[in-house]
Amino acid sequence: MLKIGVLGAGHLGKIHLKLAQESSKYLLVGFYDPDIKASELLSKEMGYHYFNSIESLIDAVDVIDIVTPTLSHFDVAQKAITKGKHVFIEKPITTTIEEANALIALAEKHGVKGQVGHVERFNPAFKAAKEHIVNPMFIETHRLAEFNPRGTDVPVVLDLMIHDIDIILSVVPSAVKEIHASGIAVISQSPDIANARILFENGCVANLTASRISMKNMRKSRFFQKDAYISVDFLEKTSEIVRMKDAPKNIGPFDMVLQNAEGDQKQIYFEKPTVAPNNAILEELDSFALAISNQTTPVVSLQQGGKALEIAQRIINCF
Repeated sequence: MLKIGVLGAGHLGKIHLKLAQESSKYLLVGFYDPDIKASELLSKEMGYHYFNSIESLIDAVDVIDIVTPTLSHFDVAQKAITKGKHVFIEKPITTTIEEANALIALAEKHGVKGQVGHVERFNPAFKAAKEHIVNPMFIETHRLAEFNPRGTDVPVVLDLMIHDIDIILSVVPSAVKEIHASGIAVISQSPDIANARILFENGCVANLTASRISMKNMRKSRFFQKDAYISVDFLEKTSEIVRMKDAPKNIGPFDMVLQNAEGDQKQIYFEKPTVAPNNAILEELDSFALAISNQTTPVVSLQQGGKALEIAQRIINCF
């Protein structure tokens, strides 16, 4: 078992602590958070060992799970990597592209692995649909959330949209050619609503919308490709595939058939992939342990986390 320590004991940090303790792949050694009073209370209530400094926690573990505000990601990850520790970093990887590149280089130098917490890669609905997504040419995503003060220290692009940026980059086998975007600040000091249009060199177009001041929560993506349409509901954890094939000669009474102006007929049929329930955060943590043990590339590597941040920053620069 790998010894793991959690940096940050806020809302998400508490979840990571609980799951690290439940995991069969880690031994939870303890945690550090600068809020001493809250940390001592958490330690007393849950039995987690509280370290009084970041350095003492890093020295005691094999893996550091960084669940701190984004502004601190680079500093604490740098300390851990320099001491030869593997790092799991919540998204976004860092504040700037320069910081991300520096961490990537540092991890390579010290021979350690890093994974970024783009948890939607482990969403069971996306996992069920992913093998069916082949060379999509148009993608549309909507990620809408009711207002929550948590996360408003960064633009909605880094808070919410970056999830969809990472998903899109994982299924489109092409470099980004051009980006157009707009954003507006409504309640925060940074944009709360944003829309981006990403054009890829292979002709694929992705249209992304994110809002953190919506009246309802929504996390949906639609992928359009030749002869197929795939929808993924990340919130409801469902997916659906709509395919078209040449209509049979003998059309049944319940067959759905479309005919174009030239007389060509296509039959529409529906598939609902089996969605296996999971705890996405636990699965991403466990997958990182396997990458370390098996010496394989993590599902969401530091390089991929850096690429998602790069595209997010390009979007923000359009505002």
